[in-house]
Amino acid sequence: MAILQAGEKAPKFKGLDENGETIQLSDYKGKKLILFFYPKDNTPGCTLEACNLRDHYSELQDLGFELLGVSPDSQKKHQNFIKKFNFPFPLLADEDKEVINAFGVWGPKQFMGKKYDGLLRTTFIIDEKGKIENVIEKVKTKSHALQIMEMYE
Repeated sequence: MAILQAGEKAPKFKGLDENGETIQLSDYKGKKLILFFYPKDNTPGCTLEACNLRDHYSELQDLGFELLGVSPDSQKKHQNFIKKFNFPFPLLADEDKEVINAFGVWGPKQFMGKKYDGLLRTTFIIDEKGKIENVIEKVKTKSHALQIMEMYE
């Protein structure tokens, strides 16, 4: 399945966050949502990306954004990741890859010459009505918040 594109309606999703609370797309109705998909908790690139979003969280909120991270990690791994780095936003535990597949971000990857299937680091900006406004497929992990903010200045 191809990655969803700007202009498409975001799929309705439901999942559990790090605390076992249900989070769904409708929770963000009337708000802009930065939905960022990342491969794995506590890995160098994913930690850089999430910490950069954390460091600019108040600026993103000032622009009207809410944040939600998604990976195939468990609730327990998410709890540890949040606690270790003090993230102010929830992380969805998508172990069955339902949300990941709905957005089309699971697919072929290559690392050090080895080909495999995995999560394609992608960020979706979803508008107040649930429509995908922007898609970032080439995420700059060290400066992801700036990458997003530049789109909205």
